[in-house]
Amino acid sequence: MGSRSRSPVATGPEQVFTDLREVAQRVREGLWQEVPESSEELPAEEQPSGQISQFAQQERDRVLSAGADGLEKLAEGREDEISDDESFGMEAIVLLEGRPAILVQNQDFAPQDGDWAVLDGHRAEIRESIARVGRVEVSGHASLDWIGTAFLVGPDTVMTNRHVAAEFARGDGTGWTFQQGMSARIDVAEEYGALPAISEPAYEITEVIGIHPDVDMALLRVAPAAGGTTLPTPLAVAADAPADLPGRPVYCVGYPAYDGRRNEPESMRRIFMDIYNVKRLQPGTTTELRPEQTVMMHDCSTLGGNSGSPVFDLTDHRVLGLHFGGRYGFGNYAVPLFQMVDDPLLHRADVNFV
Repeated sequence: MGSRSRSPVATGPEQVFTDLREVAQRVREGLWQEVPESSEELPAEEQPSGQISQFAQQERDRVLSAGADGLEKLAEGREDEISDDESFGMEAIVLLEGRPAILVQNQDFAPQDGDWAVLDGHRAEIRESIARVGRVEVSGHASLDWIGTAFLVGPDTVMTNRHVAAEFARGDGTGWTFQQGMSARIDVAEEYGALPAISEPAYEITEVIGIHPDVDMALLRVAPAAGGTTLPTPLAVAADAPADLPGRPVYCVGYPAYDGRRNEPESMRRIFMDIYNVKRLQPGTTTELRPEQTVMMHDCSTLGGNSGSPVFDLTDHRVLGLHFGGRYGFGNYAVPLFQMVDDPLLHRADVNFV
């Protein structure tokens, strides 16, 4: 099915969609209609140039039309006839419909069509999840102003990845401290189109509680920033695994960043409107549990910047995993937190296991 070897899609369309022909028809019906992710209209000067470009719309339509052709061939068992353009178009359809990265605005998201219309029935719970996830921002770093995602797991504790915390923390043999001249905070806003607020919802990182020696995890102490709001109640972290874990609907919340390793980066930027570094809701499913490796796999559409994102169970909205990386065309990796219930570091951080 084409020669692309570095697809940004972790799961193929035949696994994502139950009716390939129906999806192809829906895509064709919407080809010449601009369907914004948000119901709010932004002033033209605040929109990315790609979004208001006629060429970008034509390119998007061309790619999706080819993808619809590919879906129909796949449904008819004609995989050997699928061209590279059709393969790329199917990847775009999977990313836009099957595994979307939905823009968050005002701690909310636009109504969804297709299989993910189910999110609308969980809107109140998902909004509560969104409000407890933030961007890790740093001061004093040589090249970065933000480095990943973190989420509230205790009364005054956030969780992120070891490789995120290592950008501003260092070990001294007895514990962890901030690198000289650096500080960090969690900003739970940073949404697309948001105007600078007088008092943004932000929390200062006051202490590195610990960085796990065996898994890609760090626990950080936080406090409200000067003049900021009090910390909300923490997220519920799963103390047990769902019985039907492979194939379970989940969602991530985080801040996907531009990743130059994507296939055909210029085309991908035109298709997805070059909007990165802002908060998104990213639904998908769990695909595998490897308990001996302390790994849970999922297929949400994540990118660099999602490091440290929580993976939520769509059924009860507990945090099942801590996202820490992915491999194109294969899947994404998360630490299954239900395997960490008795871990001393998580006990010390007072993680809210439920």
